[in-house]
Amino acid sequence: MRILYVNHYAGSPHYGMEYRPYYLAREWVRTGHDVQIIAASQSHIRSRQPRLAGQDGLPETIDGIQYTWLETPAYCGNGIGRVRNMASFVSRLYFESKRIAASFKPDVVIASSTYPMDIWPARRIAKLAGAKLIFEIHDLWPLTPMELGRMSKWHPFIMLVQAAEDYAYRHADTVVSMLPKVHDYVESRGVPRDRLHIVPNGVDPREWTTGGAALQASVEAALSAIRDAGNFVVGYAGTHGVSNSLHTLLDAAALMRDDKVVFVLVGGGPEKADLQRRAQVEQLQNVRFIDPIAKEQIPALLRRFDIAYIGWQRQSLYRFGIAPNKLMDYMMAARPVLHAVEAGNDPVGDAGCGLTVVPENPAVVAQGIRDLLALSPGERQAMGLCGKRFVMENHIYPILSERFLAACSA
Repeated sequence: MRILYVNHYAGSPHYGMEYRPYYLAREWVRTGHDVQIIAASQSHIRSRQPRLAGQDGLPETIDGIQYTWLETPAYCGNGIGRVRNMASFVSRLYFESKRIAASFKPDVVIASSTYPMDIWPARRIAKLAGAKLIFEIHDLWPLTPMELGRMSKWHPFIMLVQAAEDYAYRHADTVVSMLPKVHDYVESRGVPRDRLHIVPNGVDPREWTTGGAALQASVEAALSAIRDAGNFVVGYAGTHGVSNSLHTLLDAAALMRDDKVVFVLVGGGPEKADLQRRAQVEQLQNVRFIDPIAKEQIPALLRRFDIAYIGWQRQSLYRFGIAPNKLMDYMMAARPVLHAVEAGNDPVGDAGCGLTVVPENPAVVAQGIRDLLALSPGERQAMGLCGKRFVMENHIYPILSERFLAACSA
């Protein structure tokens, strides 16, 4: 089968996030399928951008996957620059649709760019090639910018996104969602339930069976010093953004100044500088910040956490479910997890791998940490192993890639 995967933000281990298209495509290539990923040359979530050398549509092969990078303007943040970047990608893809359909001749076209406007050129390619059209849901747009960003449904951008979403639901042969609780919403938009398939996020088990790479010396030394002082490590690894509710974690750290616990936040993001300033002003001696590390070092990092923390804002949007990659990593590392969330699903509760507490409540977070640390090392280890078992049974890409292809054939 020839699979065309359209994802504006697609990355790879070399370029950084977004990883899902890479991992699914690599599994399909390993099982004999031809896969082309079409992505934008500029993405705010990649750690580095491809170098086009002045050639729009420059092909690059990564682990057997053909990537085609469409040149788009650079941007920062979520303002007009990002909108201009989206428009550039969608228009270039539409302009190139006849050539792509004729040269690659896909059997399946997947439209999967977080925002839904890529459905228009994707459907044109599918029609020209006689291919099946799959619409993949990451977040529910326009609902996400409306509920999180408080944008009016009459805003021109929201009206455009709504038109694209409605078009996708009318014309896609199959809808695939990462979010597990979208059935009622998608059905309310006119999609029969038998056209909706849930394929969540996952991990590549090979990255964990090999043990990954050793931690860089400075990070190893910092964590060893915490341990040598007799402290437990409560760790967070990932983006420092508003939705991650890390100020709640700092609030909990302030409540636990006298506990033998150090909070380690690893990564970068738009909220990091503010978090660091706050920790300094409040003299939170039990908080450490570590710069982003290479993806292959994540297994080694997480194994040094006594408790892995993930938190969310209290948002009604999460009624449709959550599918965070970092939680899958925590579970694969067999760490007990403290999960501060109210959502339509609870992977930590389902796996029995930690505690789930209400979000944005520092006292409850602090008590959850104390409750987990009051367990014996053996009990925490058993919790962590429950998480790893759950992921191995439900969230590894060799399994998820087969489920995705089965949805394409339904």
